[in-house]
Amino acid sequence: MTSGPRWHRAVVTGGAGFVGSHLCRRLLADGCDVVCVDSMISGRKENIEELLGDPAFEFIEADVTESLPVGPPVDLIAHLACPASPVDYTAHPIETLRAGSHGTERALGLAAASGARFLLASTSEVYGDPLVSPQPEDYWGNVNPLGPRAVYDEGKRYAEAMTAACRRTYGTDTVIARIFNTYGPHMRRTDGRVVPAFIGQALSGQPFTVAGDGRQTRSLCYIDDLVEGLVRLAGSGHPGPVNLGNPHETTVREIAATIARLTGRPDKVRHVPPAPDDPRRRCPDISLARSVLRWEPTIALEAGLRRTIAWFRGDTP
Repeated sequence: MTSGPRWHRAVVTGGAGFVGSHLCRRLLADGCDVVCVDSMISGRKENIEELLGDPAFEFIEADVTESLPVGPPVDLIAHLACPASPVDYTAHPIETLRAGSHGTERALGLAAASGARFLLASTSEVYGDPLVSPQPEDYWGNVNPLGPRAVYDEGKRYAEAMTAACRRTYGTDTVIARIFNTYGPHMRRTDGRVVPAFIGQALSGQPFTVAGDGRQTRSLCYIDDLVEGLVRLAGSGHPGPVNLGNPHETTVREIAATIARLTGRPDKVRHVPPAPDDPRRRCPDISLARSVLRWEPTIALEAGLRRTIAWFRGDTP
């Protein structure tokens, strides 16, 4: 199946980040010229190093909350610019809120001026600590607006509201993707998310740091599957929101045990207090993605973890 049209020129904000850099590679492989815009607050130059010599790739270091120095023609704008890991949005709370507000407004403005398709990379965090599982797109969520995670959760909720308002008011061609837990190469060991944290601890001979009892669940989607979903969604004409993630739930404790087995390291655990507002269950209902996009993850957790571990073994902390 084809995943969507081949756009002539795409802008990826946050394109030097984990998900953004993979999306840049995919769009280039599909024959699209790509403009990567990143402030480098959480993005890394090494994520796009091999792309810099490609004549179809342009990198602009800029803060999208201050300016978006790109003009038409543009066919697709993928707005991913935002610190997304707990470590990053805790260290940069104001920048995180501004990425969701000012950054989204600027990216939507460019979409309107260019007549481009606008893809908002939202998040499962808009559901907060859900009281419903799995989470369908029509669930409104259970979010603490004053907690430490609120800068990310509410920034993305504002971004969704602004995107929907521009579609209704101005007819901007928009779509919202709600991205669930994603993992793979080019994550930082120190970004605070469970897979890179556990792999880094395993490879350095440290015990796994498990929050609480470890029975909280995560649903882990390999990056290649996610990018396929994003490309299909961008090319679908659907307004969203659409959940993109893996519907298979795994406990945090099971993730640690699997990584221990795959790395050949001891399955030793150090329990720590859970973080405030840490969700107990996180699992997407992907019925809409299956019906509208004919998309679902194809890479099993163990296969994806093997690829990610292999990449981390060659990485430097």
